[in-house]
Amino acid sequence: MTDTAESVDPGAILFGHAVAAAPQETYDRLRRACPVSRSDFNGHASVYLTRYEDVCWAFRHPEVFSSAGDALSIGEQPLIPLQVDPPQHTDYRRFLNPRFVPREINRLEPDVRALVGELLDGFADRGSCDFHEEYATPLPSGIFLALMGLPMDDLPQFLQWRDNTIRPDVDPLDFDGAAAIRKQTAHEISDYFRAAIADKRVNPDDRLLSEIIHGKVAGREMTETELLGIAHLLLLGGLDTVTATLDCMIVYLANHPDFRRQLVDDPSRIPQAVEELLRWETPVMVLPRTVAKEVEIGGVTLQPGDIATLVIGAANLDDDEFGDTGVRFGRDPNRHVAFGGGNHLCLGAHLARLEVRVALEEFHARIPEYRIQDGAELHFSPGIRQAEHLMLEWG
Repeated sequence: MTDTAESVDPGAILFGHAVAAAPQETYDRLRRACPVSRSDFNGHASVYLTRYEDVCWAFRHPEVFSSAGDALSIGEQPLIPLQVDPPQHTDYRRFLNPRFVPREINRLEPDVRALVGELLDGFADRGSCDFHEEYATPLPSGIFLALMGLPMDDLPQFLQWRDNTIRPDVDPLDFDGAAAIRKQTAHEISDYFRAAIADKRVNPDDRLLSEIIHGKVAGREMTETELLGIAHLLLLGGLDTVTATLDCMIVYLANHPDFRRQLVDDPSRIPQAVEELLRWETPVMVLPRTVAKEVEIGGVTLQPGDIATLVIGAANLDDDEFGDTGVRFGRDPNRHVAFGGGNHLCLGAHLARLEVRVALEEFHARIPEYRIQDGAELHFSPGIRQAEHLMLEWG
């Protein structure tokens, strides 16, 4: 049976664990059958955009596709600058961006490489590991805590909050149950950072959280609510997306030894591979927006108040933009939207690229041949595609 817009409901098929493990065929199916479509799946209405051109247009027009509001249903206050539109968004980014430019991020490379070496020392000679638990999770977590000036002893609590927020322990289609967990978690995160903010006001240091607390936006000090919004977003971004990215990439390389061999033989190709695998794997599958003005896209009229789901994973496989969309290291140009786009291009993109590049360089230098353990089952969370466990073996 050939798919039609009437026979395919994006909301019903995008958010299962089976799709999250390998979503590429689903993306193609949606983009070809219903590039712009409405879904009212399980009582949650949204308009899904899957074409590259439409997704990029939405990124470029925040006056139509607003990031403000509670489309994410995550925090007690807006996650700043993620859930703020221009001109306020511009002020926050002008304050935060200097701390995340390549010049500043590149200074962290010795620390990233040292932590990666310590992690590899823990399992390289063993012949096996849970890549997710022993490498992909502690790498960005350790860097984040050091960067922020937060105690390493609090990491287990942070990781629990991360998972409660992004992948709560309920059926993926139990939206109400997930919302309840997120609400309670947001309250706990706010309580934690409220105390941390009070402490850093009295005991400042040279770390990022303290700099933010004592900084000024547009010439004024920030309120506690604003500081909580920034801290909450940095927690989620710092602990989750790099972990998901490494999980996705290493599964691909384990299953495609010819591409892995390219990186082992010529490590200078790793930055190209990072960009191409960000495009192909796109760890963050979707981004939500709230429609602020009536607009017609692909023959579908979107009304103010509609929730729009930008399926950036599908956009990254659009042959109108990328031609042959199969994996090709060295693709040029490679204008993928794995880090979003427009005003909301990911604040931590340079840090993520650094961490992933160093992680792949050092891992392949120490462990050039590896495979997924026989019988190991892979379960990826939908939304942000992170593995539950990732058992590798070598030697």
